[in-house]
Amino acid sequence: MKLRTTKLAAAITLLAANTQVSAAGIPAEKPQTMEEMWKIIQAQQQQIDSMTKKLETVAEKKAAGDVSQIERKTDVLTEEVEKLRTQLVVPEKTEYKSAYGLGPAASKVYQVGKGLSIGGYGEANYQARVDDQGGRDANGNLVNPDNADFERLVIYAGYKFSDNILFNSEIEFEHSSTGKGGEVSVEFAALDFFINKMANVRAGMVLMPMGFINQIHEPPFFFGNNRPEVERRIIPSTWREIGAGLFGELAPGLTYTTYVVNGMNADNFSSSGIRSGRQSGAQAKAEDLAYVGRLDYAPDYLPGVTIGGSAYIGNSGQNKLYNGHKLDVTTQLYEAHLQWKYRGLEFRTLGSFGRIGDAAALSAAKGTTIGSENYGWYSEVGYDILPHIFPDSTQYLAPFFRYEKMDTLASVPVGFADDFSKDIEIFQIGMNYKPIPNVVIKADYRNFNQKAGTSPDDFNLGVGFIF
Repeated sequence: MKLRTTKLAAAITLLAANTQVSAAGIPAEKPQTMEEMWKIIQAQQQQIDSMTKKLETVAEKKAAGDVSQIERKTDVLTEEVEKLRTQLVVPEKTEYKSAYGLGPAASKVYQVGKGLSIGGYGEANYQARVDDQGGRDANGNLVNPDNADFERLVIYAGYKFSDNILFNSEIEFEHSSTGKGGEVSVEFAALDFFINKMANVRAGMVLMPMGFINQIHEPPFFFGNNRPEVERRIIPSTWREIGAGLFGELAPGLTYTTYVVNGMNADNFSSSGIRSGRQSGAQAKAEDLAYVGRLDYAPDYLPGVTIGGSAYIGNSGQNKLYNGHKLDVTTQLYEAHLQWKYRGLEFRTLGSFGRIGDAAALSAAKGTTIGSENYGWYSEVGYDILPHIFPDSTQYLAPFFRYEKMDTLASVPVGFADDFSKDIEIFQIGMNYKPIPNVVIKADYRNFNQKAGTSPDDFNLGVGFIF
């Protein structure tokens, strides 16, 4: 027993020397992976073996008090090694932090040392129509009824194969049941290959890096129960396609993402915009490809400020003949955005402009007006008031205001009629309350104004969460 104890004491000494053990017995710089830890142990094995004979002699001369002290040190090291081993597999505390353009819950896989990562989010809401509900259909049902919906439940599943290769995915269940208009979709599923801080590779089904919401759409991180309409109708989130590209950090605070993806399908364009032209990786036509890129800058000298923009360009004709003619339908979409977070203040503004080529020929073939240009912009501001009421509170309560303006038919081809009901502005007020950072309770009111026709205003109440 004395010999075994003495050997363990030697292991303690050698391991401590190489992991810089502090006075408390905890490594000052912990190995980041199990592989690093085993390298340290293996590197000392030869030295331990060479000292065995000397340790046998020392063990015979050690007093019982010294052995007890060695046993105590052995117990301390055993506890610390087990704790370190556990932390490498299951961190003591999950830090929800956005990484590489994804939402905080979607970024959990980047924090694990190796293996499986599970996260997710969900949101449910109740919507009450405040004024004109649009009458009734032929079956006597209200066109715009009050409604309640478990809008989506999402599972993030990731797997870190090594420090350089990982897989990440989002699987979404919409509207509770596929039997009642809901669906199950893969929102993204991609492999990341980490090569260099400045240039890494992502391939698979990728989210288009445009706007605020398309990549980060978890409910605690945007105001209101409904995502901004500009980021639904002009930037058609959630927008994902099959592709591959690069991402990285070019300089401190300056990040980029760029992909080559399958193009959109112009056959599904309408007067409401390009949203239905998304192919979402479902047996997507890839006769035409598209290119998308994004640049963001968050300077250190302006804490909380992020400014950036993105651009998408590609043909959407997909080699189809319209009235006997092959149309390119070159589709362009540009956006610029600014975000400022300062203490309890949150401010966002975004503007987007799009252009569709061959709009006249496409409109003639489809028998509906396709806008040759579209645009939309919005600004919103919210402020956490709880610190001024309860200074020691860790909860969050922010009233907010949002204004949106958009038109999917900002310009129409000559000879085709405009539809002024597509020229819309929205005024929205509401409140976000977070009892803990992972859970949000929301209430808001939206007022719709159109140049022609009417849309009912609505009151929305809902909950959301991430894990």
